Amino acid sequence: MDRTGGRVMGWRIRVVHETGYQYNAPVHESYNEVRLTPRSDGHQNVIVNRIETVPATRSYRYEDYWGSQVTAFDLHAPHTELLVTGTSVVETGDEVEPVRKATWEDLAGVAVRDRYTEMLEFTEYVSKDPALTEVASDIKRAHEPVDAVHAACRWVHEKMTYQAGTTGVHTSAPEALQAGKGVCQDFVHLSLVLLREMGVPSRYVSGYLLPRKDTGIGETVSGESHAWIEARTGGWWGYDPTNDMPIGRRHVWVAVGRDYNDVSPIKGIYSGGSAEALDVTVDMTRLA
Repeated sequence: MDRTGGRVMGWRIRVVHETGYQYNAPVHESYNEVRLTPRSDGHQNVIVNRIETVPATRSYRYEDYWGSQVTAFDLHAPHTELLVTGTSVVETGDEVEPVRKATWEDLAGVAVRDRYTEMLEFTEYVSKDPALTEVASDIKRAHEPVDAVHAACRWVHEKMTYQAGTTGVHTSAPEALQAGKGVCQDFVHLSLVLLREMGVPSRYVSGYLLPRKDTGIGETVSGESHAWIEARTGGWWGYDPTNDMPIGRRHVWVAVGRDYNDVSPIKGIYSGGSAEALDVTVDMTRLA
């Protein structure tokens, strides 16, 4: 393992995330923002990141309200295709330990509820549901905060089956629960409903997961965009409800927000032809 700035790092991973659009008629202008830049923090260290587009564009970067890095670009020449590629090399950390500082009384205090009110509120995706309110109440009565976070994520993991194509990007947590199937986005939204019902500040984290824990050095595999939760119980820490496991060396953290809408990798507006095809690939290589 590498040692960087006093931190023991886990793996070094290269991520290449490509998103391609095709249009049925020329697009005359488009305005876009991209969240494909991993964060540097106590868990991971970003060595390289670049965002490239075809056709080429001029871009600028800024930090959004939630602290995520955004690359914005606009294109004014007519085009029928657009390719956006984010390439990063990241050193990831070992398993994240829960922060066991806060009690239920601490979380119910004015200081916490005022400071983290946005991570306690419900949204279009993370929406209230009577059945989920009851589940959250039962979990809260039986556990202290950190154990309640684990129990909530485990409940979602047991209730949901991972199956792509059964939900969409606009599916709410109650809709996903009714279907009983979904993708990581749905697992996270459901977990956030339970945590916010219990009064635990919690947020949506977007990133990547290297699928195989036995990936060899120098090996490139087809990866995937991924999502998990972070809860604040005296400090922020993460957990992956889709796989029912802690955040570790295979997770690459990119952006945070209240729900998927705050962290979607690419969003924008354009004028001209409608999009006929969208192709997304993620290749991940373990470098060390």
